[in-house]
Amino acid sequence: MPSVPEFSELLADCRSSAVHLEMRDSYGVTDEAENFALFLRTGERREPPEYWDGWIALVAGAVARGVTVRRARIVSEPVTDYIRYEYAGTPVNLKAGEEVRWLPRRQASDIALPGNDFWLFDDRLVRFNHFSGDGAWVEPSHTDAPAIAKLCADAFAAVWERAIPHAEFTV
Repeated sequence: MPSVPEFSELLADCRSSAVHLEMRDSYGVTDEAENFALFLRTGERREPPEYWDGWIALVAGAVARGVTVRRARIVSEPVTDYIRYEYAGTPVNLKAGEEVRWLPRRQASDIALPGNDFWLFDDRLVRFNHFSGDGAWVEPSHTDAPAIAKLCADAFAAVWERAIPHAEFTV
């Protein structure tokens, strides 16, 4: 199986749109563990600026080239502590130039969704993010199969149409 290109490489090659659909209520990504624990104790997200610097530069660079970067999150309600943590960090995504929306899970029941979170680049290349049962990051996969790209594009479009802009969503 060919190796999966790095996300930064895929975004650098992107010309018009990069969309991300997140569907889990909790992630167990190890590099967030300390910041998440602090959030649970204090209710505040206080990462050092360098935690986000690379992301901001990467996304802002794509947006400056004319790429639209959108992120939609399907969430259960009431939201989990982890979703509250993501919500608290979303202003950084917005600062980088992303558009972010939230869709309560009960409003997604009639949408055909792929089985994994994904990024879709230019409606043609999909990078699936895979996680273990406890939310730990595992090896991603990617495909340019037209039928899979269409499934992901259609799913994202349906979610985006119903989802609530970040400024109007409360946790």
